[in-house]
Amino acid sequence: MIELVKNEEIVYCIIIRSNYNNDGYNFFTEDSASMQIGSLIFKKGKIIEPHYHRKIDRTSKKCAETIFVKKGKLKVNFYDPKNFNFLEYKILKPNDVMLIQDGAHGFEVIDDLEMIEVKLGPYHSDDLVRRK
Repeated sequence: MIELVKNEEIVYCIIIRSNYNNDGYNFFTEDSASMQIGSLIFKKGKIIEPHYHRKIDRTSKKCAETIFVKKGKLKVNFYDPKNFNFLEYKILKPNDVMLIQDGAHGFEVIDDLEMIEVKLGPYHSDDLVRRK
């Protein structure tokens, strides 16, 4: 299952639930997104030919981040970045994956949590805008 969090037609995040199981290449981001996320599910014997990715200069104006929940539960709260008004929340469980690509967000750990975070770097703490 795939879930989107949107505000005024802007996709804030894409959640791939642990029960997602469509075969083949399935990408959920727009081609123009600075970070892409998709699911690749193949049967035994599938060959993905050897390849590499050419060096290409890319520019990103936002830091996207991907969360992989290994264990526990994480509540993700979404806010309008203009005024930090609460919009909605989602609960992530083991083997759920979420790409946050826009908007404001915060986290609450519901159960002891193990997660992996992948984001565009380099990270600078002064790049964060926090609710006052």
